[in-house]
Amino acid sequence: MEMLPAAFASGWASGINAWGTVLVLGILGRFANVPDIPAGFQRTDVLIAMGVLCLIEVVADKIPYLDSAWDTVSTVVRPIAGAVIGAVYAGSSGDLVTLALASVGGLTALASHLTKAGLRLAINTSPEPFTNVAASSAGDVAVTGIATLVALAPVAAAIIAAVLLILGAIGVAVALRKVKKGWARFQAWRKRAATPTQT
Repeated sequence: MEMLPAAFASGWASGINAWGTVLVLGILGRFANVPDIPAGFQRTDVLIAMGVLCLIEVVADKIPYLDSAWDTVSTVVRPIAGAVIGAVYAGSSGDLVTLALASVGGLTALASHLTKAGLRLAINTSPEPFTNVAASSAGDVAVTGIATLVALAPVAAAIIAAVLLILGAIGVAVALRKVKKGWARFQAWRKRAATPTQT
């Protein structure tokens, strides 16, 4: 398995759902006999723990405002998970390689996490819940797909993850611009409403 693209792509997936990333990789290694999956991910206790945590995240991530609170808590967890996965893939390649891959995984996880958190915060300003659920479900599908590609075609996974990271950053910029405009309109409306009507 190509270590650098695997660390980058798994870092991206970890920034969205760290538990789901480890769970998918572990299942592929344990039950599909996909080679080069770290043995630690395939342990029964790890799979059970990741499954429970992943289920909690999947549910919490679809509830407006609770998802943003969960993202705040995960600001520390997800980058660390990305760094750990990168380091695990380095194996016995040496301290320098391990540090490099851990850095790639951790920084990529932080970038994708901040992108996700920014998008979801903007989405939460919408009054209807369907956008929130759709965005969360899209994230679930993306994590499953990228984690699967990490195991089967890491270069392709890294390319797709890079594209998603760029698109996500653009999405955050657009969403925040709309939120700012909406907030300005709301403030203007409040000011007009507070102004006494002249008779």
